[in-house]
Amino acid sequence: MMSMLNRLADGVDGSVRRIGEIMAWTGLALVLVIAFNVCARYLVSFGAVALQETEWHLMAVGALFGVPYALNRGEEVRVDVFYGHFSPGARRIVNATGALLLALASLVIAYLSLTFVQQSFMLGEGSADPGGLPARWLLKAAIPISFLLLALQSLSAFIRQLTGATAPHEKKKKPGEY
Repeated sequence: MMSMLNRLADGVDGSVRRIGEIMAWTGLALVLVIAFNVCARYLVSFGAVALQETEWHLMAVGALFGVPYALNRGEEVRVDVFYGHFSPGARRIVNATGALLLALASLVIAYLSLTFVQQSFMLGEGSADPGGLPARWLLKAAIPISFLLLALQSLSAFIRQLTGATAPHEKKKKPGEY
């Protein structure tokens, strides 16, 4: 049973890691779009609403999918005022409880945002600005998808605390390795 749960956690971790690595390219795309917009605006007096909105869309997608990836890599922010003094068993309880609460909150947000996406799709919502991007529902669909990924990653962390397994990012590093 435990090995099956660990395989499930490994599958979730691998999937979230791959999705996060793909979504990390939105950062490069964002820099290129911003650079183009700035150069076009100041060098040839060209500006497009769709390109400006693309900046916001790329930022939103990068942030939404960056959160599950950060949790996957162990890069989340922790406040260690008390945690550093806890025993390993107490840390596992805190980690498991936090992971479970995060998974539940993420599932609630994912579920509640489905109506938001559905309404946008049914209305054929697009940008309110002339020349803006159409199909706003595509961007809004990133909300439930990313929060579902966050819930799955949180459940993976919960499973690892439950079984005592180590996440890939927690493997022992060699001296001098970061």
